[in-house]
Amino acid sequence: MSKPELTETQRNRVEAALSAVPFARLLGIQVDSIEAGRAALSLQIRDEFKQNNGVVHGGVIAALIDSATASAILTLLEPAERTTTVDLTISYLRPLVSGAVVATARVVREGRRLIVASADLTDSAGNLAATALSTYIRLSRDAASPPNNS
Repeated sequence: MSKPELTETQRNRVEAALSAVPFARLLGIQVDSIEAGRAALSLQIRDEFKQNNGVVHGGVIAALIDSATASAILTLLEPAERTTTVDLTISYLRPLVSGAVVATARVVREGRRLIVASADLTDSAGNLAATALSTYIRLSRDAASPPNNS
């Protein structure tokens, strides 16, 4: 059973969502590919991303993985639907020091309330550097709206 092709509107939604996150812009996260229930996002390693031992900080990897899984999920949502991460488990498999890294995500299960996605992160040589499993929850329209503090 093949997945339906994404419309231009759906593709634009993913691009717009990513560009609306200042942290993603700061990291330089780019959309490499997107299709229904799948996304590949990348970033170029910079010295500012490294921790004291000269390898990329785990938080940078987590941010890229979280952005990739969120993008894969976004392709399956209705226009008014919103989600947020409730769990992200990452296994860091090898240190990263230079080059580009790619997080490739796919939706594993889409339930009524919870959505589970997995992601693999590879280095520029194609070596698996991290793997992750993440759970998102669908937000009600009221929960996604900012509080009225007047």
